[in-house]
Amino acid sequence: MHACHIPIIKQTPSCTQPSLLKPMALSYTQILELLQGQDDEWLFSRAQLATELEFQQQVYLRGIVEFSNHCRNHCHYCGLCSENRQVKRYRLSNEAILSAVHSIAALGLGTVVLQSGDDFSYGSKRVSALISEIKQRHNLAITLSLGDRKHQELENWREAGADRYLLKMETFDRALFARCRPKAHFDERIARLAHLKSLGFQTGSGIIIDLPGMTDAILARDIQCLTELQLDMLACGPFIAHAQTPFATSPNGSALKSHRVSAILRLMNPGANIPATSSLDALEKGTRELALKRGCNVIMPSFTPTQVSADYSIYPGKNQQQHPAAERLKQVCQQIQSHGLIPSFSRGDSKRSQYVSRH
Repeated sequence: MHACHIPIIKQTPSCTQPSLLKPMALSYTQILELLQGQDDEWLFSRAQLATELEFQQQVYLRGIVEFSNHCRNHCHYCGLCSENRQVKRYRLSNEAILSAVHSIAALGLGTVVLQSGDDFSYGSKRVSALISEIKQRHNLAITLSLGDRKHQELENWREAGADRYLLKMETFDRALFARCRPKAHFDERIARLAHLKSLGFQTGSGIIIDLPGMTDAILARDIQCLTELQLDMLACGPFIAHAQTPFATSPNGSALKSHRVSAILRLMNPGANIPATSSLDALEKGTRELALKRGCNVIMPSFTPTQVSADYSIYPGKNQQQHPAAERLKQVCQQIQSHGLIPSFSRGDSKRSQYVSRH
């Protein structure tokens, strides 16, 4: 296959200049062939090589605090959807959030991820105050994943010190987007991603593999669209049916296809941070670890308080471990090391900007 003969180009590294890989310009046809498994051995070995060259075998660890499972949206794939009356809702106080963040900092991690449903009870000023307080107390990078917010709110949070923002599309196919996310606005969300970049956020988005109604053709275009946005963080994980959603009876996605997507994204976006999502292990144990050998370079252990963590049930099987955070982090580090990789507690900033002026 033609895609298998596109070389990875690597500059000779020096002690002062990080290694740079040339992004692969895979065509739609090449992406589609790779998604369909026409050369997994080539794809996964190249993705592994690209990841190791770019990140020197480091896996960045981020501590995530899921501080609210209230959500105003009715996304048909998500267990937190507004019409699910069976989920036990919670909101963490500022003190509980700051306590969880303290645990993250005390264990030496360099990034905290603050995540919630689209819960507007956490207003602009409250979130800004939390960001400021965290920055005053700890030397941490702050990633926000708070859903659709007004441009002014995003500006306020950037000014308060937030470093990154994740806003997933789930798909770039308009018809499928409308079917899966009936209360969301496609064009507004795309515009918000552009605005986040303009504010200087390290910006991320992502897709769900095998959403009900998704074809390989749609997924191939999704990969192209995600790459064209030139983002710092790229998320991809398999669809998992949740019993209390409109997609309850739909078949689960494929962990193998999710690995193919992360590998393709790595080749096309060598400097981006790509997490190995917990949804992989929820689908099939061990597949999150395997993703670290197939293009992923980030793992985000949850530091959500154990008394509520299981209620952040965006899909079945999430946050099921009830061990203390330090013990869970130790287990993750051991898993990473078992694959010959190095757990990194650094900030782990995106390297995408290294490619902007060159390519």
